[in-house]
Amino acid sequence: MSRSKGGSRGNSRGRNKQNNNRNSEDSESIQQKSMVYGYHAIKQLLESSPSRVLEVSLQTGRKDERSQILENLLHEHSIEIKRAQREELDAKFADVNHQGFVAEISPAKVENEGFLENLLVNNEKPFLLILDQVQDPHNLGAILRSAAAAGVDAVIAPLRNACGLTGAVRKVAVGAAEIVPYIQVTNLARTIRFLQEQGVYVIGLAGEAPIDMYQAEHTGSLAIVMGNEAKGLRRLTREHCDQLIKIPMAGAIESLNVSVASGICVFHYARLRASK
Repeated sequence: MSRSKGGSRGNSRGRNKQNNNRNSEDSESIQQKSMVYGYHAIKQLLESSPSRVLEVSLQTGRKDERSQILENLLHEHSIEIKRAQREELDAKFADVNHQGFVAEISPAKVENEGFLENLLVNNEKPFLLILDQVQDPHNLGAILRSAAAAGVDAVIAPLRNACGLTGAVRKVAVGAAEIVPYIQVTNLARTIRFLQEQGVYVIGLAGEAPIDMYQAEHTGSLAIVMGNEAKGLRRLTREHCDQLIKIPMAGAIESLNVSVASGICVFHYARLRASK
């Protein structure tokens, strides 16, 4: 009896170990894939990083120009095309505006300083967003969505005390984490100095700044720095900015969530840059 019990426990432990390994493998498999939705996001990936695109689902029956452009790019790169009815896509991706186009891709990795150096070499007028220890994954996901929509070239954050590209971030970002490069650096102050040496003007958002963003019209190479959810910009980060600005507040509320403030700033400066 005792041997039987012991054998039973051993088998149970073995099964649990197998199940844990299987769950771990399933989790790794999920992490190795991500989804991107909509025409512009998928087209951008096909043009810039086609090797990351695993397959694309296209709405059945679409014969318009956008669908044809994507089909041509997919054929050019020998990427699998799946057909799906609109109702099927709506049911499967109910929380997003997929527009009839859904891509399964290998997820973006976190980039480093070397990637930033190459980006500056290949971009005449970079548009960057710097996050000084933003830690909430929902905030980071929302910021990445705004950055992607406004045409930001990259989002930069420190390696320590900052949120990484977690599953929660990717979910909130709804594909934006796969489009906008996310760069984590070892020393944020040093990176800001490097950007300035490359001709990038660095603006920090601070509630006590003497001027508001509508008085600081910059249309050249630009980096906007946003602070931590609770503490704002650190002293050293603040001191390294070329200029501090604030968002003018007309009502009784004195501050905004960092993701909301980031969206306001990047779209304001995206509009200014587009007008020049």
